[in-house]
Amino acid sequence: MSFFKKKSEKKKPRETNELENSQLKERLADAALGLLSLGEDYGELNRTKVRFGYLFQVEDRGIQAMFKIMTDKTTAYFIAQGSSLSRMNFTEETYKSLVEQTLELHR
Repeated sequence: MSFFKKKSEKKKPRETNELENSQLKERLADAALGLLSLGEDYGELNRTKVRFGYLFQVEDRGIQAMFKIMTDKTTAYFIAQGSSLSRMNFTEETYKSLVEQTLELHR
C-alpha cells in the first residue's frame, strides 16, 4: 500500500458546467457592470450584451469563468476565479483563443 500517489494518479477536481445557470451568470454580470460603472465604458445600458465563453464550478476552487460585456461604447473582458473578478485587457482574438484553450482543457 502506497501513501503517496503518483502525479498521474492524482484525483482531478470535480467540475460542473454552469453555462445554463442564469442566476450565477446574472450575479457575475452585475458585478462586472459595477466595475464598468466606475469609468466611462457605457452611455446607456439598454443594448448591453453579455456573452460567456465558459463558466465552471470547480471543486475546492469555486467559479472559473471568462466573459465579455458589449456596451454602446466598448467591449470589456472579464475573468472570474473563485471569489475574484478582474477586468482584462484583451483583444477579441486573444479572448477567443483563451476560451478555446480552456474549453479544450475541460473536456
